[in-house]
Amino acid sequence: MTSDAGGSDEDGPAKAARTLACARCGTPAEGLRLTWTCSVENGVRRYFCDTCSRENLRAIEGRLDSSWW
Repeated sequence: MTSDAGGSDEDGPAKAARTLACARCGTPAEGLRLTWTCSVENGVRRYFCDTCSRENLRAIEGRLDSSWW
């Protein structure tokens, strides 16, 4: 028999999705963020909304960190 003393299922990825915001403009994520862009910069995962991703597509494709945008 095992016991889960660490909390409920609501403490996992679903909770992170509710509190996620765009790293550039601060727009909060509503529900699943299937169309958002994920970038790993200096070992940190950052998420960008559709608008910020579209506006900075060339910089993203050129692998520039978001601080250059």
